[in-house]
Amino acid sequence: MPSEAANEATRRAWRELGFFCGRDAAANEWRIIGSVKGLRMFAAEIRKYASNLAHDRLSEYMQLGPAMNLEVGTSHQTEITEQWIGGPLVDLLRLATLIERSAQANVVGKRIALRANFSPMAPYELILDVRDDAFDPASADPACC
Repeated sequence: MPSEAANEATRRAWRELGFFCGRDAAANEWRIIGSVKGLRMFAAEIRKYASNLAHDRLSEYMQLGPAMNLEVGTSHQTEITEQWIGGPLVDLLRLATLIERSAQANVVGKRIALRANFSPMAPYELILDVRDDAFDPASADPACC
């Protein structure tokens, strides 16, 4: 069992990131949970990665979350797997735009599935869970809260 100091560090990391990302293996889903602002921060992380031409080599990646459990990286084709969200940089930029357009104030309380628009044949779904502005990303982490 993690110490309270470790739990507090994890909570602080989620809050700085602005969103929670977690994998539901039983449902084959990645869930990105956040306020509109937090989900736009997720899109910004993807955009920052995909805008760096140094990442244009296959298998380049970045890790997200305090546990570094979600990777976003460069691959030949779009994919959402138990390990990562991958694709050519141009497609990752398209995903960032899709997230920005999907995360709107009028969809608070909704879950938005993105697989069909990003990687229709992927084994995993990518879900945006849009919460209100008061949402604390740390509250979604069952390991520390």
